[in-house]
Amino acid sequence: MMSAGLVDRSGNLQFYDGDLRFRDAGGSIAAEGIAAEQYDTFIGEASLRESYMKAPFFRSRGFPEGLYRVGPLGRINAADQCGTPIADAELAELRLRFGHPAESAFLYHHARLIEIVHALEKIEEILANPEILSTHVRATAGVNALEGVGMIEAPRGVLIHHYKVDEQGAIVWANLIVATGHNALAIGKGVQQVAEHFIDGTKLREGMLNRVSAIVRAYDPCLSCSTHAAGVVPVQISLVGPAGELLDQIARP
Repeated sequence: MMSAGLVDRSGNLQFYDGDLRFRDAGGSIAAEGIAAEQYDTFIGEASLRESYMKAPFFRSRGFPEGLYRVGPLGRINAADQCGTPIADAELAELRLRFGHPAESAFLYHHARLIEIVHALEKIEEILANPEILSTHVRATAGVNALEGVGMIEAPRGVLIHHYKVDEQGAIVWANLIVATGHNALAIGKGVQQVAEHFIDGTKLREGMLNRVSAIVRAYDPCLSCSTHAAGVVPVQISLVGPAGELLDQIARP
């Protein structure tokens, strides 16, 4: 599976100022140096019949072959290194054990730990910079462009906001691709693999619900962001036959 994340010009992990890079499952860089305003040249969005969520994909690979992942695992796969010594040592150990890129969705948790170490090192670096005590901190702005695109790394992954405004600054058009949207196809692929293992004829086997939940949780999805749903959604798995008949069902409130 492809991975995507922001990197700086040296290939280091970046959260705010980097450009987008895609790395394929073989470890080759599929595209890099992608600025925020170029996102729709490289990323397409497919509508899914079974979901309110759109499914982004890497355009040159097509849909659904162009599925990719973002977030902690996507970032450390896309980057060459973190850019801080202790985190880089931990990343090297992960790659020695699991390869580069690392594929298992459960390694999202390992990647989060590496990013925490990296963040602590960056905090120390920032606190040692005298510029943080500068009094030059206030900035004011008005409408200086009628269209803008922003792209940063949120904890869950790449976040893209694209807005158009009128002369009064009122939003007239917007497109958002949030991290859970980027991961839509990857999550679906993981659930499919679990289903292939746990479905036995017309019955759902014991343990499937926990396994599906574990796969989904690895991506830390925000369904209210990506689908505009409100409230708590129960976990329910239904096994449906070719004629649409319900064969089996398990649920957790």
